[in-house]
Amino acid sequence: MRKHKGLIIFLLVILLCASVLAGILLGSVSISAQDIFDCLTGKDTSSKNYILITAVRLPRVLGGLAAGMGLATAGVILQGVMNNALASPNTIGVNSGAGFAVMLAMALWPGNMTATASMAFLGALITTLLIFLLAYLADSSRTTIILAGVTVSSFLSAGINTIKLMDSDITVNMTSFMIGSLSGITFKKLILPVYAVMIAVILACMLARALNILGLGDDIARSLGLRVNLVRFVLLVIASILAGVVVSYAGLLSFVGLIVPHICRHLFGNDNRLLLPCSALLGGSFVLISDMIGRTLFAPYELPVGIIMSFLGGPFFLYLLRRKNGGRRVNA
Repeated sequence: MRKHKGLIIFLLVILLCASVLAGILLGSVSISAQDIFDCLTGKDTSSKNYILITAVRLPRVLGGLAAGMGLATAGVILQGVMNNALASPNTIGVNSGAGFAVMLAMALWPGNMTATASMAFLGALITTLLIFLLAYLADSSRTTIILAGVTVSSFLSAGINTIKLMDSDITVNMTSFMIGSLSGITFKKLILPVYAVMIAVILACMLARALNILGLGDDIARSLGLRVNLVRFVLLVIASILAGVVVSYAGLLSFVGLIVPHICRHLFGNDNRLLLPCSALLGGSFVLISDMIGRTLFAPYELPVGIIMSFLGGPFFLYLLRRKNGGRRVNA
């Protein structure tokens, strides 16, 4: 399959475009392609379909696209920096750190999206650095990193539950946040997160070669002139931005950063120059397709996208754990 990388990339682009179109067309209320064309070209600006497309479907698709790209890219970065194939924003507790910070921001500054996104980034960054430090002080094995993530996540979950008990207003929206949902997203909520994801993904792709070199080991990387500590810190900051801003509006989405990088690594190998952009493409499609399944499977009732992704991600994670070569180093 790796001999046909150009064709696979083309198919990933087609899949993403088809997922975007299907995300607008399909749902509890079906919309035709002609209705979309009329709404986007200004021929129809007053019908129910126009309101549904511009106020509900388009923000939801844009939010899902940014969430998938951000979490998949963050997963590639974390797996490369930590040299661990099971590292992802969900499995090592980065999402929990961002979630706790979001809950704290909602309690202290209700309705302030800038404060929420900023706190989500800080929570993700502090959690990432803490887990990396714990793993570094012990060893860099798969078990150590996963156990460090579980330990930190348990403390953060206790903090989240404490905030829930203290602030009854937050508890109302807590279920969808903990599961992960794209319902109710508006363009206003997406302005800062979408720009942050776009910039962070571009920066990550620019550092793909450095991530390749980092995967060779610290000693070899230094001999090649790479400033290892600086590059590692910058990459962790980028991963924290990606995970944090997605959590700030979509909640605790699971397994995107684990499933997508592994699929793309199987398709393209360990070269991050291809792995990062292709994971972003497939990550966007994965979230949009999962959300579409949740909206149409039991229509007019809706399953949050986080539930669909957990159904898909749980067995995949068990499969990785059972592999004899699971947890091997991720080298360039």
